[in-house]
Amino acid sequence: MKKEEVKSSVLLLLTAAIWGFAFVAQRVGMQHVGAFTFNGLRFILGSISLLPLLYISSRKSKESDGDKKEVSNNTSVIFAGLIAGSVLFFGASLQQVGLIYTTAGKAGFITGLYIVFVPILGLFLKQKTNVATWLGVLVAAVGLYFLSVNEGFYIEFGDLLEIIGAVFWAVHILVVDHFTKKVEALKLSFVQYVTCSILSLITAFIFEDISLGVIPQVIVPLLYGGIMSVGVGYTLQVVAQKHAKPSHAAIAMSMESVFASIGGLLLLGEVMSLRGYLGCALMLAGMLLSQYDNFKKDKLEVSSSVSD
Repeated sequence: MKKEEVKSSVLLLLTAAIWGFAFVAQRVGMQHVGAFTFNGLRFILGSISLLPLLYISSRKSKESDGDKKEVSNNTSVIFAGLIAGSVLFFGASLQQVGLIYTTAGKAGFITGLYIVFVPILGLFLKQKTNVATWLGVLVAAVGLYFLSVNEGFYIEFGDLLEIIGAVFWAVHILVVDHFTKKVEALKLSFVQYVTCSILSLITAFIFEDISLGVIPQVIVPLLYGGIMSVGVGYTLQVVAQKHAKPSHAAIAMSMESVFASIGGLLLLGEVMSLRGYLGCALMLAGMLLSQYDNFKKDKLEVSSSVSD
């Protein structure tokens, strides 16, 4: 393994850890403010944390492309950001409200199902799906049953919200994948975070009692959820994925759910039953199995480089 690949894998694992522990910050934050208020403030902080990177990127772009192309591109970015940000709003809202009724660990694993949902939704875009993907879906579904479905065959309300949220996260990935081929990824992220923040704050003003006096009590979870999870996490992911193999990225990013469970156990004292841990293990196996195509591509690349 090349030195750059090792470095990228470590950075992606660090990103997964940051995002995994963010579930703890999100849950703690809602002890003082509403779900939509927390998301509104969190994503505006994340947007602000991207401003230095945007400034550097803008200077480089002007030097190479010129001002006219910059104006045209910005119009496309705003349009793409509004769409991506709206989808992000639904995913983040469902996740945040779901955390009121479920644990950080369970929310992390269920949210991770977006890895499985992406190839399924890809069928509607005429993307090919192999047998391994469907096997991964089956294994993950069995795991979800063990984790969330109780006696009497009913699912907890919070878990249900996280499942629906995972579908929106999968849609968000497909939307971002579509637009990043046309506009600059960093600018797209900034606009979508601002959009998500505005939609969240509007919803908060309608449905929640907002008190600025409680902000100091929630400042640490907000800073972590905004700057670390959004700003630092996003930057690390972009840097790392330039040199990471798809299979390594899939393994590293799926560990987000594991770190969410570890964070919930260590910081919130959340303990699952043996049945729950079995469900988590099966879901993780299903997530990795659904990424079989990525592992296959890596093997082909290795054999090709050896023959050359």
